Amino acid sequence: MNETVEVIEADKLTVRYGRTRAADAVTFHVPAGSVYALLGRNGAGKSSIVRCLLGQQKPESGRTSLFGRDVWKDRARLMERVGVVPEEPDAPLSMDARTLSGFCGRLYPQWDAAGVEARLSRLEVPLDTAFGRLSKGQKGAVMLSLALGHSPDLLILDDPTLGFDVVARREVFEELIGELADSGTTVFLTTHDLAGIEPIADRVGILRDGKLVLDEEMETLKSRFRKITYTNERTSDRAAYGNELDEFEAARVTVRGWGIEAVVSNFGDEAFERFRAVPGVEEAEVTGMPLEEIFAAVVGKEKAR
Repeated sequence: MNETVEVIEADKLTVRYGRTRAADAVTFHVPAGSVYALLGRNGAGKSSIVRCLLGQQKPESGRTSLFGRDVWKDRARLMERVGVVPEEPDAPLSMDARTLSGFCGRLYPQWDAAGVEARLSRLEVPLDTAFGRLSKGQKGAVMLSLALGHSPDLLILDDPTLGFDVVARREVFEELIGELADSGTTVFLTTHDLAGIEPIADRVGILRDGKLVLDEEMETLKSRFRKITYTNERTSDRAAYGNELDEFEAARVTVRGWGIEAVVSNFGDEAFERFRAVPGVEEAEVTGMPLEEIFAAVVGKEKAR
């Protein structure tokens, strides 16, 4: 059996700004060829972790490695294999996309200028317009196209579709990232576009107040988080429910005019059948949940910093 290659490894990564811990002993790994989505509210620590992965910031403690090498010690060599799209697009304002591609091509021996221009065309970015005159979405599209120009083994994107319109977001998630994952390129990204990443990500991590509170396969996550609705005339508030929901580890329970709605994090078919047989439980139904609703249930009422 071939051993799984870990392209990214973060081990007890801790980042502090004064008294605030932006990342608190965060540990995760990303296998080769997978798409990993790191989610969290604004200020949860996502960008700090990205900077550590790129060797731009030294953590207070813990370590990060890319392709088995310490990124802080071997950054120059490792970045040859990495494509990066920062949260804020950054390039010389007077240079157009074609000129930027030519400039980058002199830095990478295997630069695919034709591929860069094809991606820019697909994302409807003019090649001869100065970077400073492009919209934010177009600037992001330029950064993404340049990040892919040297066919990187790892693509790191920090909220890559920020400022994109609906069509451009669909192009990025469905065509570009999906195509890269299918061809074996590893993708690590942070994003607020949960609907866009849901059908693509293999694994999801969720940060809350600097801590990684969830890290698991997308399919597993969606199978255990469900929404259960039912009526129970004997109860009018959560304190009176007894133990009927305990087996599901309810993340949120809401009493509504028509009955009870519960978001549960430990759903199972057999447990649901037992639940339906509980005296007083009527009209019980279960539905799946999109990633956006799961995320809201996990982060709760955490305040952004």
